[in-house]
Amino acid sequence: MTLLQIAMLSATVLLVAYFTYGRLLSKLLRLNPQVKTPAYELQDDLDFVPTEPQFLLSQHFSAIAAAGPIVGPILAGIAFGWLPALIWILVGSILIGGVHDMTALTASIRHKARSIAEVVREHMSWRSYLLFLSFIWIALIYIIVAFTDITAQSFVLTQKLENGDTVSGGAIASSSLLYLVLPIIMGLLLRFTKLSLNVATVIFVLLIGASIYVGQYIPLDFVQVFQLTGTAAEQNLAAQKIWDVLLLIYCVIAGVIPVWLLLQPRGHLGGYFLYIALAAGVVGLLFSQRPITHPAFIGWQSVKGEQLFPMLFIMIACGACSGFHALIASGTTSKQLRRETDARTIGYGSMLLEAMVAVISLSCVMIALPGSGTLNMAPNGIYAAGVGSYVELLGIPAVMAASFALMAFTTFVFDTLDVCTRLGRYIIQELLGRHDAAGRWIGTLLTAGIPVFFVLQTSLDSSGKPQEVWRAFWPLFGASNQLLAALTLLGITVWLWRTRREMWVWVVTGIPTVWMYVMSSWALLVITRAKFLKKESGEFQLTSDPVAWAGVVLLALAALMLVEAMIVLFNDRGNRRGQLAAAAVAAGAN
Repeated sequence: MTLLQIAMLSATVLLVAYFTYGRLLSKLLRLNPQVKTPAYELQDDLDFVPTEPQFLLSQHFSAIAAAGPIVGPILAGIAFGWLPALIWILVGSILIGGVHDMTALTASIRHKARSIAEVVREHMSWRSYLLFLSFIWIALIYIIVAFTDITAQSFVLTQKLENGDTVSGGAIASSSLLYLVLPIIMGLLLRFTKLSLNVATVIFVLLIGASIYVGQYIPLDFVQVFQLTGTAAEQNLAAQKIWDVLLLIYCVIAGVIPVWLLLQPRGHLGGYFLYIALAAGVVGLLFSQRPITHPAFIGWQSVKGEQLFPMLFIMIACGACSGFHALIASGTTSKQLRRETDARTIGYGSMLLEAMVAVISLSCVMIALPGSGTLNMAPNGIYAAGVGSYVELLGIPAVMAASFALMAFTTFVFDTLDVCTRLGRYIIQELLGRHDAAGRWIGTLLTAGIPVFFVLQTSLDSSGKPQEVWRAFWPLFGASNQLLAALTLLGITVWLWRTRREMWVWVVTGIPTVWMYVMSSWALLVITRAKFLKKESGEFQLTSDPVAWAGVVLLALAALMLVEAMIVLFNDRGNRRGQLAAAAVAAGAN
């Protein structure tokens, strides 16, 4: 098959799914455009704001699309071949990921735009609520660690292009800092002037392009700024850790300032930047003449010893399904949904768009020659090389094209980092019962502060050599994120069954729950078990590795959540039988 055939097949499958399965989900969930949504019912023009679908889609899409649909498909394609990855991206996003996002959004708007954790508390138990909140918070910590470190790597990465040109990570850092300033200016102008959103969008999207260009001439190289010593690899790793800390300081600031000042305008601009990056990738898939050179299937086991089952399904993560999406859907998006029927566009549609981002990311592996140096680069470098070559087709110089791709990558992650910090702050405030300024700072400092400990650790690979922190945390992030999706689907299944009593619930959300629970628990067990075994002898040992103990805690929380759900379902079934028996006795007496 050619890239063009892959692009056409993927786009067609996703589009048909939107108009068929997405429409079926709307009917099953009984989405009603006449029902007054929380955005109107609780409108305060602060958090609850009815928003047009095209604007809400860009904001939601920007928040959910981060490093996951880029890094995951690239790692999976290298490990197992592009065909298994492509199949899971398409099947997973249509039957599981899209269902997860759309039902989570619907559950939230049906419960006054409360979080999915609140839905769990109402339909399961208070214990389930605490377990779920704890699981979410730990998962958020690992998302922040992994995404912070891989963004920092982009700021020290020197990308060598096929034509011999290089793209400086310091240039990407400068462009990214300029990008963070632009939304603040846009937010201030929108709030205190009469500048319209449409005009502001055009102006500031063009300014983002300018920031990419300007960044090439004012690179911020921390190796030179701090006069770092050692080998080139040691210098880059030290510079990366400095960026890690600075990015987490940014998360603290972004987590406490008003949403109108940064989160909303940055999410809006980030959404349009995502559309541009997606369009550039589609152009490449449609018109690139480069052949597919990477194997379609490599084997059931990667060269690193990873088994396709279950590791493929947690490697790709957000490209097919993501528990993090439920936090966004029930945290901010549900408060802005104008009509119930918009849930299909925002929830299901954005997941299918993200699947297309994953397909484009995977295509960057498909065009790489086996054994080439490209496949030895970090995933963000592979993405930049691939998408950069696509953008070149538009007549843009290679350096600018690759810079655009790397800038797009960091933009995706920025949008997720501060949202994760804010969501983590909400959880800490809820657990502490502190919703004042002190609670806001405590929650933010804990959520962004604990990752500092992890990113400053020296992580070693299987051969004992230092490696980037994100490489050690990515498998755990993927497993915990997918297990969060399983727990979300579990809570939604309980809610739908208790309120609807229709057999389709077990098929539409029940089967995806089982699949995600089994695969993610299996993967998490494999990852955690390996941390407690000696590499030389395979004997059990206690370890001080925080990744290992985090895995144990997450498995325990997930198991307890499953027990709570079973208790609720069986008790509910017993109560239902009792009600039916009582009704039958009453009918006989009459």
